[in-house]
Amino acid sequence: MTKVLIIGGGIAGPVTAIALQKAGIEATVYEASTTADPDAGAFLTLGVNGLEALNAVGLVETVYAAGEPARRVEVYDADGSTISAGGLNRADTSEFVPQTFKRAALHRVLTEAAENRGIEVVRGRRLTGGATTGTGVRAEFADCGAVTGDLLIGADGINSVTRRLIDPAAPEPRYAGQHVVYGFCDRPPTRVPTDTYRMIRGSRAMFGVVGGPADTLWWFARVFGEPMSREQAAGRTAADWRDQLVELLRPDRTPAADIVAATDEIAGRNNYDIPSVPKWHNGRMTIAGDAAHAASPSAAQGASMAAEDAIVLAKCLRDIPDAERAFSTYERLRRPRVELVVEVAATMSGRPASRPTGGDWLSELQLDWETPVTQ
Repeated sequence: MTKVLIIGGGIAGPVTAIALQKAGIEATVYEASTTADPDAGAFLTLGVNGLEALNAVGLVETVYAAGEPARRVEVYDADGSTISAGGLNRADTSEFVPQTFKRAALHRVLTEAAENRGIEVVRGRRLTGGATTGTGVRAEFADCGAVTGDLLIGADGINSVTRRLIDPAAPEPRYAGQHVVYGFCDRPPTRVPTDTYRMIRGSRAMFGVVGGPADTLWWFARVFGEPMSREQAAGRTAADWRDQLVELLRPDRTPAADIVAATDEIAGRNNYDIPSVPKWHNGRMTIAGDAAHAASPSAAQGASMAAEDAIVLAKCLRDIPDAERAFSTYERLRRPRVELVVEVAATMSGRPASRPTGGDWLSELQLDWETPVTQ
């Protein structure tokens, strides 16, 4: 049986392992962290397309139990006037409803789902190097020696080590011109329905809020500015972010400033993307998720694209016996779609579009586990 080494235990990693298991391929997940995800304070949305992908490998019910439904989106301008309102991510075209999760909660349920299926998840293994050998691959870990397998899949995020092993000239992440700030308000000054995102196009910052469990609020803000150094980011406290955001949002006639002022749990980071990765595979190695196509969170599609990758990649390895041809087919099937998503997200973050981004791109993909992949 083929043995696959999967680097990264976020979203793409465990879903790929589960999909490979369904395809009859053994996989082990190697995760660098021994504690919670460092970006665990964030929250994210799985769209109907991501849920359709998870449904292909029997994960929807497990994931639903950890999320909150997100049925509507309402958009307001800086004076509080309604710009638009309607269903979120065309939920009316699917049996599924988009779901909002704390990022840490989604990681947890996906990892537990993999382990409950007998898939090994090894923590505390940070990839530092690796190579294709004559008969397989070798992955080297910091202070932990090396392991060998038949194939290696890098699901190790936007700062992927695997991407650089495949191509030392691979592009670095591009700063998107914004800081993304997340907050959880447990004593909110206003109520927002749990199934509704309220997006506010403020005069100086973008703000979004959704109702969380037990009358809490989950919110985010996007603020234009120069990139923070690692030291600057580490030194920013919740109070620093709160003071900056209140100052930016207070001039507007919306509840955003009051929500931020009432929030104690706040964290922010630089916002990056990768418009295009020239090489997705090399010999017996390939990449998936943010390692291959990191998008700004503006389009709320990062997790869904990772889930789609997992299903398509597993089907390619199931149906095409030669690994390099399987990886080439996977890239051919995925690259146009994911690069469009990156472009859509970039335009939503304020960058000008370099290609057409219209059309119902979310509904263009049909994930059918039983239909064979053709080269």
